Amino acid sequence: MTTYTETDLLRLAKRFHNTKRTYLLVDPLQAKHLSVQPSKALEMFHALGKKVGEACDGVGLVIGFAETATAVGMAVAEEMSDDCIYIHTTRELVPEENDWVEFCEEHSHAVEQKLSGSHLDQWIKSCKSIVFVDDEISTGKTLINIVSRLKEQYPEIEEKRLVAASIINRVSEVNEQKMRDYGLECVSLLKLEETDYAEAVKDFSITEACEPQENDTAGSASETGISEIRSQVSLMDPRLGVSTREYRRNIDAFADSLIHSGLVKKADGNILVVGTEECMYPAIVLGSRLEQAFHAKVFTHSTTRSPIGICADEAYPIRSGYKLKSLYDAGRTTYIYNLEKYDQVILVTDSEQIPGESLDTVVRALRASGNDEIFLIRG
Repeated sequence: MTTYTETDLLRLAKRFHNTKRTYLLVDPLQAKHLSVQPSKALEMFHALGKKVGEACDGVGLVIGFAETATAVGMAVAEEMSDDCIYIHTTRELVPEENDWVEFCEEHSHAVEQKLSGSHLDQWIKSCKSIVFVDDEISTGKTLINIVSRLKEQYPEIEEKRLVAASIINRVSEVNEQKMRDYGLECVSLLKLEETDYAEAVKDFSITEACEPQENDTAGSASETGISEIRSQVSLMDPRLGVSTREYRRNIDAFADSLIHSGLVKKADGNILVVGTEECMYPAIVLGSRLEQAFHAKVFTHSTTRSPIGICADEAYPIRSGYKLKSLYDAGRTTYIYNLEKYDQVILVTDSEQIPGESLDTVVRALRASGNDEIFLIRG
């Protein structure tokens, strides 16, 4: 198994106008804020999953945290038992669900989180281990918050093995003891000592990501002729909980149907596959399948709610960025960072109703970065 170091997994950025926590840990392999080869992201995700799988026997329930850990959460679940259930928290409106477990992620730019509760009772009763997956654990407060809420509603959790899995763990010994008091044990790829990251980023002079201008493209999305493809395979929704095996087969079928449809126009070109907010894993898997099927150089990352400062300093990871309107809600601001020019850009979303003005902002940002061949894939 690959051993990951701080150099592999950590870049320091500065949050834009977040006084609760001024810094942000940016993982260059996570396929979120920075582009990476899909195979490298999946290799890292599954390395964490293997460590968790070794620690947990029997039926599992894996809970990923939105939005940055929705993909790594699924990969961890794939390394669990065949009958493992995967579900991730969400900040989206989900019309099919009205039974929610709500909790707070206190340091975040968007503190409210919720977890679908319709089948939790059944899943908790039938599992031996519950694994909570986040990209990074710093204080353990979010995990304690969700475990406290779950224990209020599902007291049988006291009998389960609770695991806090993360790519990076920098929880102090005092806070780790607090987590153990709640029954949580930690598994991570990289354990870091306490560091004053706020001090480390304070001298970076940052600006806000800019809005793509109207003259960055010849017109709106409809006028610029981007191709919209709806896959023959509809994506399952992990916000409501899915069988891990069924969901992976579903994503593979989704990706294969697109590949067979003639999606790739230049087999030896450079391709970017962009996920949207919580919808990361389908984009990463599609990118991986494209890597396997063609000689193309494939990269992936996704849009995000995280407002990160822009800085041209060579030691700083986020050099450029655009402020967008969310494909899920035109009233919500999202971002995309470090865009470059590719032969083809494939945008993957599970948004059922995409506001036209939101798609326009994404297209303008991509075109401003020199991208002409843009495909919108709706799952």
